[in-house]
Amino acid sequence: MSSSLTTGARNLITDVAGLRVGNAQDYTIKTGTTVLLGDAPFTAGVHVMGGAPGTRETDLLAPDKTVEQVDALVLSGGSAFGLDAASGVADALRAQGRGFAVGDQLVPIVPGAILFDLINGGDKNWAQNPYKALGAQALGNAAAAFDLGSVGAGTGATTVNWKGGLGSASVILPSGHTVGALVAVNALGSATVGDGPHFWAAPFEHAGEYGNHGPAQTYEDTHIPPTKLAAHANTTIGIVATDAALSQAQCTRMATAAHDGYARALFPAHTPMDGDLIFAASTGALSLGHEAFDLLTIGHAAATVMARAIARAVYLATPSKTDSHPCYAQHHASVAH
Repeated sequence: MSSSLTTGARNLITDVAGLRVGNAQDYTIKTGTTVLLGDAPFTAGVHVMGGAPGTRETDLLAPDKTVEQVDALVLSGGSAFGLDAASGVADALRAQGRGFAVGDQLVPIVPGAILFDLINGGDKNWAQNPYKALGAQALGNAAAAFDLGSVGAGTGATTVNWKGGLGSASVILPSGHTVGALVAVNALGSATVGDGPHFWAAPFEHAGEYGNHGPAQTYEDTHIPPTKLAAHANTTIGIVATDAALSQAQCTRMATAAHDGYARALFPAHTPMDGDLIFAASTGALSLGHEAFDLLTIGHAAATVMARAIARAVYLATPSKTDSHPCYAQHHASVAH
């Protein structure tokens, strides 16, 4: 396990100065929304590797598109219904006087992605789509400090064997750049080796952040029940962020590299039944030094913090009534040795 690693003060994506995160959830529906907000618009990119994504405004994040900066990024439960969370965020930002100026109009740029949590035991018989209100509420809750586990977009998330959740982690590089990750884990696969206490991401753990159990001594394949496959009830969606000054193309490359974190922390990852997606964000506060080396290091760090964030999401999940899956914490002590 990593011992020389230096995390930010909170070990959260908001260790990247100028970023805030807000969560909103409905425990009766067993779902929620998470918003990443910048103090100012920030450069963003995206990369999709899952076979079943659900997204809003991701096309404009391609490196050849005109608008390079966004006002916020949204992760939400609710499948296609959850895409409406970004509308609530956009409306609230416009009311605050934020957005891309077009003549005398402001148009907030709010890309989003969703996960499927519609058959997780919550009451989904709503009379009106709740996600627009959840998006606005999450934006209003945006702060540097925020909760992890069964909150926000991770409220109703599951993996093949445990409840999923919302996770985050950060690292400060020798160059002085900070890299952070935020992720809602709702994977087809598993974050642990079988049902034991050992996380696939164990080699990257810092300071016992997910139990200090260490790597497993034996390999165990993941058994995925046919019901989990048939339900298509999966997808891990995340964000990596840095204060390094990156272009939209460089953000896209950081998002691409960060998918290695999914593969290090979830087994299997990027399946045809997952909509795995990662946004990347750059506040641009710190210039690059040696560009090629810094980009390599930032991409590697993005993968590592993403793996840690995934493990933290599962580790910190908490139980609630009508859960379809047990929590990791209900079965394994916090410290093994």
